[in-house]
Amino acid sequence: MKNKFIYTMRWKFIYVFVLSIVLAAITVFLSYRILLALIYVKPFTTPVRWVVNNIGSTPVMVVIGGFLFLFFFFIFSRKIIGYLEEITLGLQEIAKGNLSYEIVARSSDELGVVVDNINLMTRKLRKSIEEERIAERTKNELITGVSHDLRTPLTSILGYLELIESDRYKDEVELRYYTNIAYEKTKNLKKLIDYLFDYTSLHGNDPVLKKTKINMYGFLKQLAEEFIPALTKAGMSYRLASDDEMVYIHADGNQLVRAYENLISNAIRYGREGKYVDIQIRTSSSEAIVEIINYGEVIPQMDLPYIFERFYRAEKSRSSQTGGTGLGLAIAKSIIEVHGGQIAVHSNRSMTVFETRFPLLTGNS
Repeated sequence: MKNKFIYTMRWKFIYVFVLSIVLAAITVFLSYRILLALIYVKPFTTPVRWVVNNIGSTPVMVVIGGFLFLFFFFIFSRKIIGYLEEITLGLQEIAKGNLSYEIVARSSDELGVVVDNINLMTRKLRKSIEEERIAERTKNELITGVSHDLRTPLTSILGYLELIESDRYKDEVELRYYTNIAYEKTKNLKKLIDYLFDYTSLHGNDPVLKKTKINMYGFLKQLAEEFIPALTKAGMSYRLASDDEMVYIHADGNQLVRAYENLISNAIRYGREGKYVDIQIRTSSSEAIVEIINYGEVIPQMDLPYIFERFYRAEKSRSSQTGGTGLGLAIAKSIIEVHGGQIAVHSNRSMTVFETRFPLLTGNS
């Protein structure tokens, strides 16, 4: 604290002021002693005596001392003034829009603090602008994706309704066929809108979670039972395995259902060839780990880093045929992360594993 008080601008200027006075006084004193010695040297005797007799030694020393003080003060304060000019040039550069420019902090005094605050302000402003650009780009991408995904089923629905409206069908069988297609497309459209609502609600203000103590084994067993009709239709079945049937986490059950519904639906959609969806539960010292495993086609390594991004489809032709929206995994990831959990995917020739991790509840917590 003492050093910080000493190394301030106020004390630096006092130091420069006092040092300039002292050096000026020493220089004047030495000059005076030299002039006294020069009185007895013939070439200087006459002019020195004239100055002393007509002007006086005191006024001369005061004037010379004043000029010397200004000279020394200018020399010693040049570094401080130069630093101020450097800060000014830096501010002008930042004002031009160069937010990557940083002023070098050369001292720990008030100027150093000002420079640190300017650099901090610039970094925050740069980060804010970057986040705004990312948000704008994300919004545009979302609008583009939504427009594309809504347009496809809507165009199909309008096409079939137009056929019905203009009576371009052979008989009632064909009419019912067109009506059924339009109905299925409408259900897919509603499903996509629901997904979009879920996604935007999770990425708006912080969602309100109604957390309770949940037994993951019982929770996933009940959820898997609800998928039996879909599994049977796909020619598949599920297998549930757990090291412990008493694995508890703290979570919002309704939100968790949405997350694992998306993961299990995804496993059924893309794992038909493997005939099974495996659900495995295990624990570590502090985590509850759930793996949803299917034995379908491998997800290419180049697609794995992007698999949880909205509207991303690793196999676009396959996704369109199976009715994928490109939002299910993004929603699952958002729900899991809102709960303080993590999700990852691993895929090889034999299996694809979606692994989720949650903080484990132990004892009476």
